[in-house]
Amino acid sequence: MAISSSAARAANRTISVDEALERVLARMRPLPPRDVPLAEALGTVLAEAVSADMDLPPFHNSGMDGYAVRASDVATVPSRLRVTMHIAAGQPPAGRIEPGEAARIMTGAPLPDGADTIVRIEDTDAGMERVEIRVATARGTSVRLAGEDMRAGSPLLERGRRLRPAEIGVLASTGRSRVSVFGRPRVAVISTGDELVEIDERPGPGKIRDINRSAVGAAIRALGGDPWQLPLVRDNAEALRGALQEAMQADAVVTSGGVSVGDHDHVKPVIESMGSIDFWSMAIRPGKPFAFGEIGPRRTPIFGLPGNPVSSLLTFEILVRPALRRMAGHSLLHRPRARLRLADAIDKPAHLRFFARGVADLMAGSVRITGSQGSNVFTSMALANCLIALREGTSRAEAGSAVEVILTDLPEDH
Repeated sequence: MAISSSAARAANRTISVDEALERVLARMRPLPPRDVPLAEALGTVLAEAVSADMDLPPFHNSGMDGYAVRASDVATVPSRLRVTMHIAAGQPPAGRIEPGEAARIMTGAPLPDGADTIVRIEDTDAGMERVEIRVATARGTSVRLAGEDMRAGSPLLERGRRLRPAEIGVLASTGRSRVSVFGRPRVAVISTGDELVEIDERPGPGKIRDINRSAVGAAIRALGGDPWQLPLVRDNAEALRGALQEAMQADAVVTSGGVSVGDHDHVKPVIESMGSIDFWSMAIRPGKPFAFGEIGPRRTPIFGLPGNPVSSLLTFEILVRPALRRMAGHSLLHRPRARLRLADAIDKPAHLRFFARGVADLMAGSVRITGSQGSNVFTSMALANCLIALREGTSRAEAGSAVEVILTDLPEDH
């Protein structure tokens, strides 16, 4: 598959994190809209604008249990009124309220003609045939007006809105049992390496459990995607090619391991043989060996993450999560950022963007590291609620200095 001259240049050099993210996002497009049952739409992104199909509420109704009256009859208290009807929710009134009359009414029940006020039952003697009103009540009290929530034809939800429980409720109020949304990305997840065993196996000599499919799969599910975990792939080019032939049917592919330059690192040459590589090295730590390209006739995006679990999950957060969110139709792609005071000095390679795992205290305006920052210390990811982003050009961040922090526990805001 032919690639552009700029992509060819990127594929043969180490590029910055910023350029890598720019190149990845430039290739991403929202998935085609799908018509789904409303019960399955939570967390997806609306692919159509929605307007109200009718007034809501469709009629004046009572906001509490009490008595529907004319305000002029309860301006002076005590006042005794004749109860001419009892109205339950869902029951139309049997007539109108004339001067000197009241209707015993339940919350949500339609307001009878002639009534303009609800007196709560606690402010009466709760009479069934005649009622004594003991508290003066202003006109319009506890009356829910027709169309107060929405008017027929009024715009309610714009295209591109993420559907939370409240939006699902709004859609239900318009009578929609199905809705058009951008699809959830189905993402094939592959771990490669002769050293890996399944998580329910006890590793033998030289073996380790595969963390990445579980962690990356969870990260995909957390952003609203649909992870598809394929079996472990050994360090064999043909085995990898077979796995990718199956995986390319997904909307995107994420592999881990095999993206460096060792004798058993097959991801880069196999991707090149099945499609194209855009880039495969970033000026980042941890996570420098990261590949991005396309495979197969559908030009399925493929992300080759490092095999180290810290590097894998960290580079997923920085590069893959924004890409999959764009694929899912989101307009907000990036986590919130803050400038916080660093509690611990951090040394780093001057020519690399370094991401330390940290614990941010927004109230105190400070951030500390989680302990050892070795790329093999996966518990550093579990302890963290942020990433401390230290830019190129410096080899040390001093304690007390202001640093940029990516708040990875908070939803995207830009």
